[in-house]
Amino acid sequence: MATRKIVKVGDDTLRKICRKQEKFDLRLTLLLKDMAETMYKAEGVGLAAPQVGILRRVAVVDVTEDHSGLKELINPELLEEEGTQTGREGCLSVPGRQGVVTRPKKIRIRYQNRKGESMELEAEGFEARAICHEMDHLDGRLYIDVMDRELSEEEIEGHIPEDDEQ
Repeated sequence: MATRKIVKVGDDTLRKICRKQEKFDLRLTLLLKDMAETMYKAEGVGLAAPQVGILRRVAVVDVTEDHSGLKELINPELLEEEGTQTGREGCLSVPGRQGVVTRPKKIRIRYQNRKGESMELEAEGFEARAICHEMDHLDGRLYIDVMDRELSEEEIEGHIPEDDEQ
């Protein structure tokens, strides 16, 4: 496994729509391992392939503190969404900034696992937020494109009213 360089805002790669992942081979397995290692090292909860310069519909998400909940999402599609939640978001590709973003409270997605098998997943709360954030990356969108407002440095360090909604 290897840690990959995270692409930062301003790089055109982050603004491109990713192609479907067609091959489920050793290269994909290595990409998934590298992405997970990169995400954990950067202390993130999600990472999409374009964030490491790969224009494929591949993402990893793990919102657990002990790294026990890794989800590998290949060619994810949103099937259902329910309710809304508003809260702070940041991004490994947009360092030092955070914004307030409204996302679905609960989602159901279809995706493929590393073997190419079709799977479904229901997620809510923070995990739903993280999955939607990563799926946006696959379509060339960043949270700064859909945020309600950007947080000031003081708000990033402290409490914001939207934190009370969680």
